[in-house]
Amino acid sequence: MDTLQNMRIFMRVVDAGSFTLASQQMNLTTAHVSRAVADLERHLRARLLNRTTRRIALTEAGERYLLRCEQIMGYVEQAEAEASDAYVRPSGRLRIHTMSSFGQRYVIPAISSYQKHYPDVAIELTLAQRVPDLLEEGFDVSIVLARELPDSGLIFRQLGEIYSVACASPFYLEKHGMPQRPEDLENHACLQLVSSVSPLNEWNLQGAEGTASVNIKSNFQVNVAEAMLVSLKEGMGIGVLPTYSAVDALRAGTIMRVLPQYSLQHMGVYALYPSRQYIDAKISTWIDWVHQSVGKAMQEDHQVLERLAVAAT
Repeated sequence: MDTLQNMRIFMRVVDAGSFTLASQQMNLTTAHVSRAVADLERHLRARLLNRTTRRIALTEAGERYLLRCEQIMGYVEQAEAEASDAYVRPSGRLRIHTMSSFGQRYVIPAISSYQKHYPDVAIELTLAQRVPDLLEEGFDVSIVLARELPDSGLIFRQLGEIYSVACASPFYLEKHGMPQRPEDLENHACLQLVSSVSPLNEWNLQGAEGTASVNIKSNFQVNVAEAMLVSLKEGMGIGVLPTYSAVDALRAGTIMRVLPQYSLQHMGVYALYPSRQYIDAKISTWIDWVHQSVGKAMQEDHQVLERLAVAAT
């Protein structure tokens, strides 16, 4: 029995949703496709597919086996690509995930400059406020923000660090006053940027004199930094923005930094990828590129914020 070929056939059947379509796509007979799946089930002593006259469905064992097949085929494809120089010349499709606002600020410009140097690489970028399952979802690289990384078995490279700052509009501060101490925030309208990496009802402000924790009550929450920025410009209250979302508006004066001697939500920025083994050229060159370009861009924004903070004190 050709196990690898039967795995390919099984994966194609699942993807096509029928034995007939799979046979047509692979230029095989329907009987050959059906026999290949049956041989796998007999070899494994487990039913992989439930079949009716109209549709097929994976069994629980079939779902587990499909995941392993995809991983095994990935290694096979990597080995074949290495022999055909994919690990020497960056080419093909590169699937990248990153957080939405961070990606718009830093990753898209990095992609633009990267593709000028490596025009044979087609990039598929997904912006989403979550850490994906790279193996399950098929991403090559995920750029995430996290206080610490879970023990996932993934390889990572740290690109830099990021933090957030408290801000408000000049109109709001003129009307309600500028807080002088962290505890003054309890008497202000505080807006919450909902995040999976920070508590909802507590702001931990870090300064030269240590950390101050403030419990806040908010009557407005939003989960996108761009929307929080609009809310602040509207004078709705004081909110926390990551540096990459705040820097342009702070420089333009449409919002002002509150308690500029403090910062919040310090996190590392990491590029995650599945394995060092058989890493092809498009992934390795992208990791090197994003480390340099995104790291430099973050440092430049932080320098702007430091200058503005000094000017405000």
